[in-house]
Amino acid sequence: MTDTASATTTPTAALSAAGVSIWLDDLSRELLNSGALDRLIADKNVVGVTTNPTIFASALAKGEAYDEQVRELAASGADVAKAIFEITTADVQRAADVFRPIYDSTQGYDGRVSIEVEPGKAHDTEGTIQEAKALWAKVDRPNVMIKIPATKAGLPAITAAIAAGISVNVTLIFSLQRYAEVIDAYLTGLEQAEKAGIDLSTIHSVASFFVSRVDTEVDKRLDALGSDEAKALKSKAGIANAQLAFKLFTEQFGTERAIGLQERGANRQRPLWASTGVKSPDLPDTLYVEQLVTHGVVNTMPGKTLDATFDHGNITGDTVTGSYDEAQRVLSALDGLGIDFDEVTELLEREGVDKFNVSWDELVQTVTSALEGAK
Repeated sequence: MTDTASATTTPTAALSAAGVSIWLDDLSRELLNSGALDRLIADKNVVGVTTNPTIFASALAKGEAYDEQVRELAASGADVAKAIFEITTADVQRAADVFRPIYDSTQGYDGRVSIEVEPGKAHDTEGTIQEAKALWAKVDRPNVMIKIPATKAGLPAITAAIAAGISVNVTLIFSLQRYAEVIDAYLTGLEQAEKAGIDLSTIHSVASFFVSRVDTEVDKRLDALGSDEAKALKSKAGIANAQLAFKLFTEQFGTERAIGLQERGANRQRPLWASTGVKSPDLPDTLYVEQLVTHGVVNTMPGKTLDATFDHGNITGDTVTGSYDEAQRVLSALDGLGIDFDEVTELLEREGVDKFNVSWDELVQTVTSALEGAK
């Protein structure tokens, strides 16, 4: 371990000391009511939370923590859309209050809680803008972030939200080209916010770059090829793609345009590593944590990955900034084997939206049943 890492007492503390903000990719009322979230903050260096439709569908499907609110909503005649809105924003408000001291002590850098717009609006720019504004107003906490997917329709919605002074977590980013478009959308939003007289320092954003899903799809194609060269590239694409995303981040926020905005108070849009739980049992369970360590990023982890990192993570310092040549070699080798990486990332974006839509439908069904059962 480096001196920085060995000077700390746990692997999560070492990760935090290396400049990685640890956010939990999970939220439930049970987590809030039991004090478990407070313990994760105190013991495992958690400084933020991300949510998505899958997380809320899972939380609502089990336990009794939501029963009282569901009864109240049923008694008031709320429909399922209103009920989902009220239930999810209530959890996010409470989590935001839990993280408020961290938000205050880090001047808004951490202590963040994210809530996603309905995935059915992923290809509806105006619908996304309206819901982002509604969620922002309803949660009414400065440390909330509204999650907007990085679809083509999502890009102008990101700009509009930032322009309105809303902090945004851009989600479902898979390709470097789309990431460049996301950065441009953010900078454009900042320029518009500045013209509107909004204090740029109050606007924060992260760009969620997905990791393990890339390996799942690419490894399937490598297995189909079956050659030794193909096997040697397994489980390397996701990390290489993310490492090159960080290179792009440093380049794009070092431009005259971006530096000018920062000099006028703007914050850089930090890269966030999402989908960092391993999908294959053959891989080390801390792979997407240990290989993506560098200063100024977020790693949002499912509870299982957080626990594994805390238990046996090996944090050896920066594993990103010296890796660009090797990362490029990996992507070039994939291309040489006939694997079309652009086609892979386009597929993953479509699948990502579809998966969240399925989870949203599950959430609708769960809440519909709960409302009917409470009548």
